[in-house]
Amino acid sequence: MTPRRKSALLWGAVGLLAFLVLVQGYQLLVGPTPVGFLGKLALAVVVGIVAGGVSYLLEGRLARKGRT
Repeated sequence: MTPRRKSALLWGAVGLLAFLVLVQGYQLLVGPTPVGFLGKLALAVVVGIVAGGVSYLLEGRLARKGRT
């Protein structure tokens, strides 16, 4: 596995977990959400995929510019 792919997977995991933490904080402070457990999990997976994909795409661009 290339370092770029590993980095993207880790950023995806960070995005997934951060979303779940935010949902839990919302439930603690505001109240129950209208979405069930599986809906929250599905949204977290989508957020993780988007975060990983964006980090994979942008890392190459930043590396070409010498910013990594």
